[in-house]
Amino acid sequence: MLLLLRLLRKILGWADFIAFTALMYPLSWLPWRGTRPLIWLFRAWCRAFVRAIDIDLRLHQQYPQQLPTRFILIANHPGAFEDIGIPALFDVVSLAKREVQDWFIVGRITRLAGTLYVDRDDPASRQQAVETMVKAVSSGQNIALYPEGGCMGRRLFGEFKSGAFEVSIRTGIPILPIFLHYEAQEDFEWSQFETLPQKMWHMMTTVNNRANFYAHEPLDPKNYTDKYAMKAAAYALYVHWNAQYLE
Repeated sequence: MLLLLRLLRKILGWADFIAFTALMYPLSWLPWRGTRPLIWLFRAWCRAFVRAIDIDLRLHQQYPQQLPTRFILIANHPGAFEDIGIPALFDVVSLAKREVQDWFIVGRITRLAGTLYVDRDDPASRQQAVETMVKAVSSGQNIALYPEGGCMGRRLFGEFKSGAFEVSIRTGIPILPIFLHYEAQEDFEWSQFETLPQKMWHMMTTVNNRANFYAHEPLDPKNYTDKYAMKAAAYALYVHWNAQYLE
């Protein structure tokens, strides 16, 4: 019975995903005004994608208060799934590497969702991305980004970039730290030698499809002297969670 339910979930998920894709791709060519004209449709597309590849996505709130309505979401970045999983759960505009906007079909759809792009190898582009994020947050949007600066694998990278914390300090909007834990770590971790289709296949065929997204207590920028102190505090938390969930 459980296998039949999973199969039905996949079939319905793929049907929804194909239907949403067929709708969103032509819409992405229209001259929409605003920064994220159809974010609700993009989030529905993400949720259909999660069902289609049959990932058991779980959100765990690790503190007693309500999730904030305004936030800057940060997360570790072990694989490819979180680019879909985070907007499936949270109302956010994501920061992505510039190359994403050129991906076949998906690139057009991410533009429709108001994705913010950055050239990771260009310091001027990174600073411009900070200004763009400040503008987005100041206009009322929630944003999501990976302070490691890219997809670094299942273990935490050596340091965080400062961008998210600069935006938080300048706007007064708290950081919402999310720790991502895939129980079948190797199936979800995206190594430099794998293509996206290969990684998608690993996720779809994993024997353990549980993806745990742990939401921890927000970091209030008023509690830190500057972006560097805030960044150091956040990194220390992630080092602790890395040991707690992965070691």
